[in-house]
Amino acid sequence: MINYRSTRGGSAEKTAAQAVIKGLAEDRGLYVPDSIPALPFKISDMKEKPYKEFAKAVISAFFTDYTDAEMQACVDGAYDSKFQTEEIVPLVKAGDAYFLELYHGKTAAFKDMALSILPYLLTTALKKEHEEKTIAILTATSGDTGKAALEGFADVKGTEIIVFYPSDGVSEVQKRQMTTQSGENTHVFGIDGNFDDAQTGVKKIFDDEVFNEELQSKGYKLSSANSINIGRLIPQVAYYVFAYARLVEFGEIKDGDKINIVVPTGNFGNILAAYYASKMGIPVNKFICASNKNKVLTDFINTGTYDTKREFFCTNSPSMDILISSNLERLLYHLSGGDSGEISKLMDNLDKEGKYTVNDKIRNGMSDFIGGFADEAMTLSAIADMYNESNYLMDTHTAVAYDVYRKYRENTGDTTPTVIASTASAYKFASSVADALDMSEEKDGFAYVRALNQKSGVEIPDGLKDLEDRAVRHSDVVSRDALEEAVRKSLK
Repeated sequence: MINYRSTRGGSAEKTAAQAVIKGLAEDRGLYVPDSIPALPFKISDMKEKPYKEFAKAVISAFFTDYTDAEMQACVDGAYDSKFQTEEIVPLVKAGDAYFLELYHGKTAAFKDMALSILPYLLTTALKKEHEEKTIAILTATSGDTGKAALEGFADVKGTEIIVFYPSDGVSEVQKRQMTTQSGENTHVFGIDGNFDDAQTGVKKIFDDEVFNEELQSKGYKLSSANSINIGRLIPQVAYYVFAYARLVEFGEIKDGDKINIVVPTGNFGNILAAYYASKMGIPVNKFICASNKNKVLTDFINTGTYDTKREFFCTNSPSMDILISSNLERLLYHLSGGDSGEISKLMDNLDKEGKYTVNDKIRNGMSDFIGGFADEAMTLSAIADMYNESNYLMDTHTAVAYDVYRKYRENTGDTTPTVIASTASAYKFASSVADALDMSEEKDGFAYVRALNQKSGVEIPDGLKDLEDRAVRHSDVVSRDALEEAVRKSLK
């Protein structure tokens, strides 16, 4: 049985179901498994197996309190015709790497891979724990998590979903996706601030005992759909295992050979999932953490000091415009040997001073991590080069990853087969992609979508095709200090 404990040590252990319901631990720590299970199958036995089988086996290995029937129902509900490709996550070779296309779900971003199953994991957990309160899911988003969470939880019985996004820090397409969201239980607020303001505000609400008691008296219990929720994180592990198995199947590698994994990284959850996959048994040479101009993670990996006291940039890869990467806390916990006291100290330093420096044990444990960044010009150049050379269309976030990878390859000569997490459809950031390809100026983001489709011939995702014509249902913008009142307004 695998149980879940807080990275900060001040909360009792939970089952997977309890941790999924809770989201954030009482001591503001993040839930982590008390052990990481080995792969529950041999890679050679998974030839031509569908993604569902990988997802079920990997998630079940972590969530040991879910029955086989319960997990099967979760997987069947999540990974179905809502994905536009039969394979769910195609692995496509372009240039010198394989791109793991994680964006073929309803919202055209990688968050669909986990947020399609989280509502099923949560509702199953509620039944298992006989929870009668309505679960109020509180989520801060830099653009993609919000829409994927809204889509996943819309009209799910026993839940309310409240999303906060930086009003001026997402693409036009991302904003329209969220503000047009249907569902009687959906609530969306822009905030006058950036993602870090939204994330900090949400964490403060979780930490406010008086407010939580008020909500409980009204019949509500808070949870989260961010990757701070272990139910969001673990499903992401499955696609890295799947990618490795496919490379073996393609004859690109032999079982046991190492690969590199490159991830465009904001909140650190997606690359942490790759780390978990490696601890399960997937052989990884290097984890390449790609940042945009907000390169706090690059600097941390290279120096051991995490320092948020720096200028914040709004870039053409807005989902990575983040200075506080919450999931890094989980990695630090594992690398410290489960030293919750040390992690508490580091997070206190972050809260009080805006920075921390890790000890040698943690620093040495990060030897397989490479940090690099691409600024906006580099990002656009990478899009153009890949399209012109390989006729492959990347969004801005994937382009950050590709640029960092090609510089790493040039600098090191490392030709290890490499998987790049392709995190969003190019159409979600069509104006920036069009700019990279020297296309003519259009009147708005939706015109850019049409023009990019005409140029590339790449199919527009179903979820974006009629977006322009959908009525805006959520238009509220609140100050960064008014999140609590917005929650109160939503949960009458």
